[in-house]
Amino acid sequence: MDELRIAGRAVAPRETPILIAGPCVLERLEDALRVAGECAEAAAREGFFYIFKSSYLKDNRSSLDSYAGPGLEKGLEMLAAVGAKARVPLLTDVHCREEIPRAKDVVDVIQIPAFLVRQTRLVAAAAQTGKTVNLKKSQMLSPEEMGNAVEKARASGAGGVMITERGTAFGYNNLVVDFTSFPRMRRFGAPLVFDATHSLQLPGGLGTRSGGRPEYVSTLARAAAAAGCDGIFIETHFAPLECRCDAEAMLPLDRLAKLLGELGSIFRLVRGFGA
Repeated sequence: MDELRIAGRAVAPRETPILIAGPCVLERLEDALRVAGECAEAAAREGFFYIFKSSYLKDNRSSLDSYAGPGLEKGLEMLAAVGAKARVPLLTDVHCREEIPRAKDVVDVIQIPAFLVRQTRLVAAAAQTGKTVNLKKSQMLSPEEMGNAVEKARASGAGGVMITERGTAFGYNNLVVDFTSFPRMRRFGAPLVFDATHSLQLPGGLGTRSGGRPEYVSTLARAAAAAGCDGIFIETHFAPLECRCDAEAMLPLDRLAKLLGELGSIFRLVRGFGA
């Protein structure tokens, strides 16, 4: 399996599972710092390599009036402050090639959103930075088709490639997780992360915004750890229902530590089987 280089560190996910976590979209710097600090503490306690995630811009909103974030300039300033003050690696998503030169100077992992993962030039441009690239699996793609995205990133010079499973479209306004996708995508040799909150999203399910079912996050996350993933992606906030983006989908921050303790035990058990 690929070893990753993130923030100057070698990361071997089969030895140290990854936690990617943070609020969906940046709002207040103070809130982002609080979330980053609590996530980092929980991750260190349970043996996870932590990466702070939040978006400066979310372009795939249900409504024109939906909050999309502070924007590229202000958002990257906020991310840089989180990285410096909380001393954590950073991940954010990009939406077009023009954003990448600015984003690469701030973040350690560049994420390609699920709706854009087939965009060859976008994937290539992100990989050409030499950063690790996180490819969100499209809701419309089979596990096997993600191999093409992985090869695009590798051939273009990515410093490492991760795949994040985030559910598959199942009729209207619903997603399901096919856990056979885990061994099928592991064949590509890229670390596999499970997005436990977006997999329970109800896209557009509330008309002008998406809904979610965070009460099932622990169930699916435990199943993913047992199925052999290498890390967990969780959007979280201490007051999710006060947030302006994906409020109904995020995991309350006070539930994260207990979940990581459970997942750490499962990760160690599963790796013991592999040995």
